[in-house]
Amino acid sequence: MTAAIVLPGRAEPLEITVPGWADGYPPPASRRVYAAAHVASVDSGDLIDWQATLRFRDHLWEHGFAVAEAMDTAQRGMGLPWGLARELIASTAERAAARRAAGRFADLACGAGTDHLPAGERHSLTAIIDGYAAQLAFVQSTGGQVILMASRALAAAATGPRDYLEVYETLLKQASGPVILHWLGEAFDPALAGYWGGGDFESAAATVLELVNRVGDKVDGIKLSVLDAGHEVALRRRLPAGIRLYTGDDFGYAELIEGDDQGHSDALLGAFAAVTAPAAAALRALDAGDRAGYRAAIGPTVPLSRLIFEEPTYYYKTGVAFLAWLNGHQPRFSMLDGQEWNRPPGHLVKVFELAAAAGALAEPDMAVTRMTALLKART
Repeated sequence: MTAAIVLPGRAEPLEITVPGWADGYPPPASRRVYAAAHVASVDSGDLIDWQATLRFRDHLWEHGFAVAEAMDTAQRGMGLPWGLARELIASTAERAAARRAAGRFADLACGAGTDHLPAGERHSLTAIIDGYAAQLAFVQSTGGQVILMASRALAAAATGPRDYLEVYETLLKQASGPVILHWLGEAFDPALAGYWGGGDFESAAATVLELVNRVGDKVDGIKLSVLDAGHEVALRRRLPAGIRLYTGDDFGYAELIEGDDQGHSDALLGAFAAVTAPAAAALRALDAGDRAGYRAAIGPTVPLSRLIFEEPTYYYKTGVAFLAWLNGHQPRFSMLDGQEWNRPPGHLVKVFELAAAAGALAEPDMAVTRMTALLKART
């Protein structure tokens, strides 16, 4: 089946064929991969479309991805307050438990942070620890693995590496099991500049490694999102055995996941919520030792991901929601706080073109119908 659409700036119609991906895939055996899931909105305000949002988690699980819930992809700190995040975590955990009871895959990790502390105020380290601990305890009560999210409050309060070590070491000792540390670069959130108390990557990495050496039994891995493959590989090679490096590099994930003779990265990516089927097919090929097949499937998704995550990088959630809408996973192209307007029509046209090239449009007829309506409304 082929569908065609006339797009601004193209001399000829763009033809889109149904990609040949399977309807679902088992979880990868050779890599541990999380897709950070977004939130569908009812009306561009503060109402979550719960049916579409939870159905999208099913879609990720069916393609073999563990779900990273209530992270920055779900607009945490950009439209999703802690009260809604708490409800989202509980609802997704309940959904996951029901799937597992039915013998279906439903791995889940959830973000715990300090975003319920009043913004614009300076908080003591004690208050930050207590804030983190409350969210950590809630995530653990739902049965989800904990992702200790980077904290804007801590970034504002910390005077150096010792403060980060004090906060994280205290929290990790309270954790009931290994957690994922969340290192989010300032491209994703400018308020996190200088995180870990270092003015450069090497000094920040030294703090993280010291933390792991102190309480590594409570660390599953580190989710690193600094958009620098060289920094990621260097840190990965310095981690103790058993500590995973989850790439959050939405520009260079293809090579980082494939790895080399000295190792590979696992993944926790917002991009995988946008390119779910081709990425799942690629990981299936990698499991089979078919590196050519892996590259053929994953390669075309990289230009699409780089476009979705172009500066201002923190607006990438718009591209994730846009593709979910084009693929029928939500009835409206609508985000919390109206953030679907954060990218101009020209950007969305380019996303559509690269999604077609990547095989990320599962139902071409639906995608063309919806894109045509969007162009009429926005241009």
